[in-house]
Amino acid sequence: MISLFTFSLFFNILMGQNGTANNELIVEINNILQDKVNKSEIPGAVILIKKGNEELVKKAYGYASLMDYNQQMLDSPEQTTVDHLYDIASLTKVIGTTTSIMLLVDAGLINVEDPVAKYIKGFDTPEKNRITIRHLLSHTSGLYEWFPLYYYCENKQEVYRLIEKLPLKYSVGSSRHYSDLGFILLGEIVEIVSELSLEEFMDQNIFKPLHMEHTMYNPQKNRSELKIAATSYGNPYEKRMVSDPVLGFTIDSISPTQWNGWRDYPLKGEVNDGNTWYASNGVSGHAGLFSTVTDLQKLINVLKQNGKAENFQFISEKTINLFLTQDKFKNGLGWVMDASNSFMKNAPKGSFGHTGFTGTSIVVIPQCDISIVILINRQNLGMLPNQTYFNVNAIREQIFGAVMSHCSQKAD
Repeated sequence: MISLFTFSLFFNILMGQNGTANNELIVEINNILQDKVNKSEIPGAVILIKKGNEELVKKAYGYASLMDYNQQMLDSPEQTTVDHLYDIASLTKVIGTTTSIMLLVDAGLINVEDPVAKYIKGFDTPEKNRITIRHLLSHTSGLYEWFPLYYYCENKQEVYRLIEKLPLKYSVGSSRHYSDLGFILLGEIVEIVSELSLEEFMDQNIFKPLHMEHTMYNPQKNRSELKIAATSYGNPYEKRMVSDPVLGFTIDSISPTQWNGWRDYPLKGEVNDGNTWYASNGVSGHAGLFSTVTDLQKLINVLKQNGKAENFQFISEKTINLFLTQDKFKNGLGWVMDASNSFMKNAPKGSFGHTGFTGTSIVVIPQCDISIVILINRQNLGMLPNQTYFNVNAIREQIFGAVMSHCSQKAD
C-alpha cells in the first residue's frame, strides 16, 4: 500500500512537471506576441488558452489604442488589458448567429434542411428555391462572397431586400465560397422566426443566460464606460475593395464614386465592417459583435461540454454534434473544421474554430480539451505600403503549434 508521504511526493513531482510545462508555454507565448508588439507589427493582443478548467495563459500585450488618424503615435497610448472589448468581426458569425440558429434548431422551430424560401419569400424563385439553411451555414449557397450593400441601402430591411434581388454567383451546393451575405440572411431568419431583433434575440437567449455581460453590438452607444480596443481609421481597405479590381471584389455595375459616406476618423466601439455599420446600424449576422476573451470562453466552454452550461443544458448534445460534424468540404455548420487552415494547421479530428478580419480567432481542440482565443487589433497600426493590413496568420499558426506541442508533452 502506498504511503501518504510517497503519494504526496509523487503528487508534488507531477505538479512540478506540469507547472514547468505550463511555464514553458507561457514563455513561448510571451516570446511570440511580445516580439510582434516590439517590432510594431501589431499594436497589441489579448490571449486566453484554457485546458479543462485551467487557464494556462491569460494575458494582454501592447496597446488597445496606439496611433492617431495620421498614423502618428498617440501622446498617451492606451495599454490593453484582458478586460478590453475587441471588435470580433466574423467571429460574430459563430458566436452570435450560428449559436442563435442552433438554439432555434434545438427548440424545433427550424430545421437546417429547410429551404430559405420558407422564411424569406424573395428566395422562392427558380434560381434560389433550392437554397437551404444548411447552404447558408456552410457557405455553399452560391451567393456573392461580399457586396458593398451600403451603396444602395441605409437599413437592414433594405439590405435584406437587396440580397434577395442579387443574382447567384455560383451554382447552389456545388462549392464552398465564404459569404458574408449568407450570414446576413441567417440573421434575418432569426428575426423572422423569433419575432425579435437579432440584437435582442442574442442578448436574451445567449449572452444573459451565459453571463456574457461584455458581449454586445454598438458598445460605444450602449456602454460608454467600457474599455474598447481601437481598430482602423475609417474603412480604407473596403474603399480599395470597391475600386481596385486586383482584390477581386469590384462590381461592374458600381462606380466607386457613386457613394461617399466613408468614415474619416479612428474607430473605437464602432464596428469596422462597412456593411454592418453603414447599412445596418451596427447590427448584422455576419459582423458587429464586440467581446472579451473571458466572455468568448464562456460559450466555448458550453461547446466543449456537449452543450452544458454551469448548471443547465444550454444546447442539446444532438444539436452540438449536428453543427460540429464535417461536411464534404471538411467544415461544420458555421464553424471551420478544415485543418488545412493556417490558424488550426493539422489540428486533430473534431477540432473547430473561426477567424475575424480585425485579427481575432478561436480554435477548440476537443481531443486535448484545449481552446485558444486570440484578440488582435491589427488595423490600429494602419495599412502597410502594399495597401493591406499586417497578416496575423503566422502569429496564429505559431501559437497553435506551441499549444499543440504543449498538448503532446502533457499527454506523454
